Amino acid sequence: MNDLIYFDNAATTPIRPEVYEEIKPYLETYYGNASSVYSIARESKKAIDKARAQVATALNAKPEEIFFTGCGSESDNWVLKGVACALKDKGNHIITSCIEHHAILHTCEFLEENGFEVTYLPVDEYGKVSVEDVRKAIRPTTILVSIMFANNEIGTIEPIKEIGALCKEKGIYFHTDAVQAVGHVKIDVQDMNIDFLSLSGHKLGAPKGIGALYIRKGCKIKNLIHGGQQERGRRAGTENVIGIVALGKAIELAMEEMDEVTARLVYLRDKVINSILSQVDYARLNGHPTDRLPGNVNISFEFIEGESMLLLLDANKICASSGSACTSGSLDPSHVLLAIGLPHEKAHGSLRITLGYQNTEEQVDKLIEVLPPIVQRLRDMSPLYEEIKNKK
Repeated sequence: MNDLIYFDNAATTPIRPEVYEEIKPYLETYYGNASSVYSIARESKKAIDKARAQVATALNAKPEEIFFTGCGSESDNWVLKGVACALKDKGNHIITSCIEHHAILHTCEFLEENGFEVTYLPVDEYGKVSVEDVRKAIRPTTILVSIMFANNEIGTIEPIKEIGALCKEKGIYFHTDAVQAVGHVKIDVQDMNIDFLSLSGHKLGAPKGIGALYIRKGCKIKNLIHGGQQERGRRAGTENVIGIVALGKAIELAMEEMDEVTARLVYLRDKVINSILSQVDYARLNGHPTDRLPGNVNISFEFIEGESMLLLLDANKICASSGSACTSGSLDPSHVLLAIGLPHEKAHGSLRITLGYQNTEEQVDKLIEVLPPIVQRLRDMSPLYEEIKNKK
């Protein structure tokens, strides 16, 4: 496995060694239930409090505004369903975008089935939401705007601060799914007027199964999971101490290293983009050229299928993706790529490379070496490409 090159960090990340060391005491010694009163349980409670403060610091929030969940999808569900239930007497209208993660889109569909109205805003060719479109969509019955911070497929960063200011002006709650952004770009919930923010640990070096939701103090939201009094009575269920400790450590490391890692990933990202686009015809970059996540590369190649590329890259011990990991079992083209204007045949030929702190320039050079021949090999089997080549 030492020669494996992992370029699918938007899907999940390896657990960081420092995070693993941080959680070991809670696997071996302090395994008590944090809601109990004896000493090993009190150590678990202290660890949770520390992690809550670490997450809050990363967002410029207060520790009491951080609630631990099972994942980003749970956090998204909690916001949409919880706000809808809390404010149903005030209004029934929600605004989101057509390129959101399915945790948002499918929850909105559920709410529509239960009497709520949802506006799905379009995006431009780069995947950007227009602030003016948000303004125009607001109604007297609008209770929530939910726009992702950065897209998980094409990496485009949305105008979150501007949307937050608009929502504050209009007195409407603003939520952002920041699962892909937390730990990778600077986020300040106060400066950006964010009322709710979803995040997930396994996107930044913590294990799967831990997420968090920021809830601005004073915002009205009903509980999603009922039962015990954990998380100050807002989210029932025995605390995942190991996951919580891991998330706290991972987000702390990400914040400490952000400037250095971001600069390196932007350099590697742009090297991949410029090298591939200069070597391969009939290829285009998806997403905004500059307002994008530091490690995100998404390129569509005409005349081939993305799945075929992935198999040949895997044969070269390179892990990549053709889009969101949550839809990898689907034969349908990416809803994100269709939304930015790609026809079905081009959307099917997309490749997503997402770099992490652990990736090296040597690994990037390997990708640049093997990918163009893979594309050419697949195109040589395409009658359509042969026809285009002959015409040219």
